[in-house]
Amino acid sequence: MIPYADTNFFSRIYLALPESDAADRLLESARKGDCPQLPITWLHQMELANAFELSVWPGKQGGQPRVTPENAAVALHTFHSDLREEMFIRRTAVELSDLQAEFEKTVNRHTARHGFRTYDILHVAFARLLGCDHFFSFDQRAKKLADLEGFKVSPP
Repeated sequence: MIPYADTNFFSRIYLALPESDAADRLLESARKGDCPQLPITWLHQMELANAFELSVWPGKQGGQPRVTPENAAVALHTFHSDLREEMFIRRTAVELSDLQAEFEKTVNRHTARHGFRTYDILHVAFARLLGCDHFFSFDQRAKKLADLEGFKVSPP
């Protein structure tokens, strides 16, 4: 198994959100299976910083889940620490020209028919270029795209 996890998955690893327990179980299962470290791209790094802070906003509006500014700061700090230590994640880069070409191919195959979002297409393009065969996400649209592109999607 060569897994790729999108930002939606990682936000559940670092914050106490719905499906966090399922994300932890999936990550632990992958680690026990001796899979390679999960790749972290520039996209993950930017999206996670925003996702952690964006998770604070619903609580300020009286909604759920409630993530405090302190929770968000701890999540970002822990993510950066994990990235430095490379215990289960590792920085990964691809050539921008390769990413653009793979992105455009994926767009041409699916966007007009299914209406996929840019970030979902970027994650699937990264996964393909990195040679991954599994795609971890809790986002239904990202999972649908990954499935259409031939990845084994988890959780189902």
